[in-house]
Amino acid sequence: MSPGGPTAMDDSDGKGGLRAALSGLTTRGRSFLAAGIAAAVCAYVLGQGDLLRVGLLLAVLPLVCVTVLVRTRYRVAGTRRLSPSRVPAGSEARVHLRMDNVSRLPTGLLMLQDRVPYVLGPRPRFVLDRVEAGGRREVSYRVQSDLRGRYPLGPLQLRLSDPFGMCELTRSFSAYDTLVVIPRTEPLPPVRLAGESSGYGEGRQRSLALAGEDDVIPRGYRHGDDLRRVHWRSTARYGELMVRREEQPQRARCTVLLDTRQTAYQGTGPDSAFEWAVSGAASAVMHMLERGFTVRLLTDEGSPLPGEGSDGFAGSGQDSAAAAGLMMDTLAVVDHSDGGGLSRAYDVLRGGNEGLLIAFLGDLDEEQAAVAARMRQRSGGAVAFVLDSAAWVHGESPAADAASEQRLRLLRESGWTAVAVGPGTDLAPLWQQASHLGSLTQSAAVGGATGGTTGFSGGWS
Repeated sequence: MSPGGPTAMDDSDGKGGLRAALSGLTTRGRSFLAAGIAAAVCAYVLGQGDLLRVGLLLAVLPLVCVTVLVRTRYRVAGTRRLSPSRVPAGSEARVHLRMDNVSRLPTGLLMLQDRVPYVLGPRPRFVLDRVEAGGRREVSYRVQSDLRGRYPLGPLQLRLSDPFGMCELTRSFSAYDTLVVIPRTEPLPPVRLAGESSGYGEGRQRSLALAGEDDVIPRGYRHGDDLRRVHWRSTARYGELMVRREEQPQRARCTVLLDTRQTAYQGTGPDSAFEWAVSGAASAVMHMLERGFTVRLLTDEGSPLPGEGSDGFAGSGQDSAAAAGLMMDTLAVVDHSDGGGLSRAYDVLRGGNEGLLIAFLGDLDEEQAAVAARMRQRSGGAVAFVLDSAAWVHGESPAADAASEQRLRLLRESGWTAVAVGPGTDLAPLWQQASHLGSLTQSAAVGGATGGTTGFSGGWS
């Protein structure tokens, strides 16, 4: 909820307020003023005293309305509330506006208008007939955008008018809100990763803090620790209560790589290949967080999500919802990079075993395909969804040429589970396809190992 006041609507700022009020004369007010001046001039030329009185009345009436409107003291507080403040592309959000008259006088006719970007719809306008002293009025309107992004709402504007419609004054509140339109996500079927732990579920990894009585790494006693964990030998050595460290659960890691290179995608708009890749990355992030994984979002520029720890990972424990919100906010505004290639992302990934790697890649030339192939060496499992943007532009099936097939073959030979993405295809069936291809790869690897040949392991089961 964003407050917009209370704001004094008295406009009693001397000559500046009066000058602004005169500029707010309506067509009716200007016509009355012009007719009065013309009548006064004609009366002076013709020597008609009655016509002069009529002219003065016509000219003075708009000026009186301006003076009364300027001297009227309105104190109005405005409040805006978004429900929800983060909405998927194509979905509606409702904006609630509340006006409170905090003065001792009732207001006159008020026109309420909120500023919204063009992509969210037409600018909403409401007419409030009269708000009694201490009264409140509430109105609402809906906004919707098919394009993700961060859109400012506000500031809220009030238009004051006199009873005769001679003058209108417009005043703005200072506060505004931001509506975040995040990428569309779709639920993905749960799949089990071969050779990987499943977050905090069954089969999770644990790092033991001690290997034997002589290898104890104690820590200081904390309030609430079980006294049965007190290590008396260390207590006697350090002169304070020391306890054994318990085995610590280690969450499975997952890195979601989004290729944002300008040269890797053709076409624009909500149905383009790039927008599908962004939505796919968002769906993968949400799915892996729900499964208990520690998820990192990475782009081809090698920059992880801002605000993450030194290792770039986020989403541990109860912070998963907050991490998901940060990643979705990042994906809401992600744009094309300068096309420097995937080498910077590879430099980040080669620092250690990054667990599972899920990549959404655009068009790959021979050089970038080789870089992507080397990424597989630093992950426990790797799945790539490869988009042929030219096929998306022309509505053709993916991998229609030999070059695309060669890129996919290179990724698969290096250990990737690579899936070609066709125009408009849902991610859920491709997720199932990747699981099936991963299980076949694992079976082939096991069969090769049985026959004395080194095989690849680490697909999906």
